[in-house]
Amino acid sequence: MNLLLQTTQHNLQGQIAVTGSKSETNRLLLLKALFPNITLANTSNSDDSEVMQKALVGNDEIVDIHHAGTAMRFLTAYFAVNEGRDVVMTGSGRMQERPIKILVEALAQLGVEISYEKEVGYPPIKIKGKKVTASKVTLAANVSSQYISALLLVASKLENGLELTLEGEITSIPYIKMTLALLNDLDIQTSFEGNVIKVYPKETVASKEMVVESDWSSASYFFSLVALADTASITLTSYKENSLQGDSELVSFYEKLGVKTTFQNNKMTLVKQENFKYETINFELNNTPDIAQTIVVTCLGLGIGCHLTGLHTLKIKETDRLEALKIELTKLGATISVTNDSLTLTASENINHNVKIATYNDHRMAMAFAPLALKVPIIIEDAGVVSKSYPDFWNDLETLNLQISEL
Repeated sequence: MNLLLQTTQHNLQGQIAVTGSKSETNRLLLLKALFPNITLANTSNSDDSEVMQKALVGNDEIVDIHHAGTAMRFLTAYFAVNEGRDVVMTGSGRMQERPIKILVEALAQLGVEISYEKEVGYPPIKIKGKKVTASKVTLAANVSSQYISALLLVASKLENGLELTLEGEITSIPYIKMTLALLNDLDIQTSFEGNVIKVYPKETVASKEMVVESDWSSASYFFSLVALADTASITLTSYKENSLQGDSELVSFYEKLGVKTTFQNNKMTLVKQENFKYETINFELNNTPDIAQTIVVTCLGLGIGCHLTGLHTLKIKETDRLEALKIELTKLGATISVTNDSLTLTASENINHNVKIATYNDHRMAMAFAPLALKVPIIIEDAGVVSKSYPDFWNDLETLNLQISEL
């Protein structure tokens, strides 16, 4: 499905109910599998969360998680410590190119038996679940936080808990802290001192409803829309000012892009600032790499330059996001350069019209480029890919009077 996006409406007003955070939902789905007496509310309706839920409640010998990277990492740890459960974990062609070796080697330190079905270091993998008594693991600190969170989520069910030592400079700390905060909400004892994280064993937890906050990564596209509009006021639910999600840094980032954010009654309102003076921006996104695509597209639309760093994990996402951005932004007329962990956009006031944006099976490519419709007509190829994290995205844009037609 290819969609043409355009609009003559540059005054955006509305209220959007954004689906629950995929990051929180997938963590809580795994915790619910470990502690069935907890209940969940406002969970994500994303493909990734549905795949995660299906795998956790099913009894299949082959578990196919398609494009869901979070599910691959979290479920690898879950099945590894599920005594007596043997499964083969597989996924899409792209998933079979995304590394899993770091997590497999970490689990091997706990005595878990995992083998590769095809290429060493990559899915599919065969897992023989077993009871784990070892409790110490050492891991490089600059790896994807999903490897770390996968271990932390299952740690309380290990006989002796887990002591995880991270070597080097830690990246994506907010996601690690999110995982620990959810454990603490269930009265699971943890500590995070220096580069050592400890999770203590816990047999059972008290019955409790866990309410998922709406997804901040999904909110990023509305920050971009407000920044690119002539005038705008958009209210999003359900959000809190003191969020567990790292992407809540959007508030401070977009303040530098002319968007003011206020909070009231679990809602946040984004307002375009009048007569804002824009400058070239330099953002370090080590803790928030998922919003890099949104920010660079915003800067293109505003006609300003940017230099974004801390992006090394983007090369192993649904696609190599840095190269994908370079290709698609260049088609729009941008001058952009990328390295292994950075991106630099040169200020330019010209944007090519009716460009077809390839999405590379990556939901964030589709959604990040959509706000440019406020500046020029734009075509999003394979637009259905947004279902991975935000199935209602196109409908929500239409409520803001963007014109969307299928080609």
